[in-house]
Amino acid sequence: MADQENQMSVTEQGATVWLTGLPSAGKTTIAYALAERLRGEGHRVEVLDGDEIREFLSSGLGFSREDRDTNVQRIGFVSELLASNGVKVLVPVIAPYADSREAVRKRHQTEGTAYLEVHVATPVDVCAERDVKGLYAKQAAGAIKGLTGVDDPYEAPDSPDLRIETHQQGVQESAAALRSLLSERGLA
Repeated sequence: MADQENQMSVTEQGATVWLTGLPSAGKTTIAYALAERLRGEGHRVEVLDGDEIREFLSSGLGFSREDRDTNVQRIGFVSELLASNGVKVLVPVIAPYADSREAVRKRHQTEGTAYLEVHVATPVDVCAERDVKGLYAKQAAGAIKGLTGVDDPYEAPDSPDLRIETHQQGVQESAAALRSLLSERGLA
């Protein structure tokens, strides 16, 4: 019985995997591909999609630095709560400021919860070509201001746990690299 309980605690270890990068970099696509794979292996997984969080948890927040920081801290709190309860939490959220991401990492460290930062490092010109939500076109037309990486800052991680370059590898290859990182760290 003790061996069974130990085995369960190992497979139920949670972690937050924060995928940061520019809009249209591929963060959400990779997160959902990895989530499907992990669920297929029997892991408990949640994806905290940035757009959904903005709609349901952070409605009313704008895109000022203060509001972006508040949004990131809210997501960090929820992700740590889930991860500390045995869930693999995939967070495809831009989180443009290094100090905001570091505060989330420190929250996880304080609570003893695993945290990995993944930089989806897609060049801005590739993101603008993909333009999944039409943001780059709107910014170019002057319809919006403050687009991360164009006319608003994006502070890329200096030393992420993993850097994925989606302009050089596909979704499944990217998800596999992230799955390998989880294995290497004893998290899956």
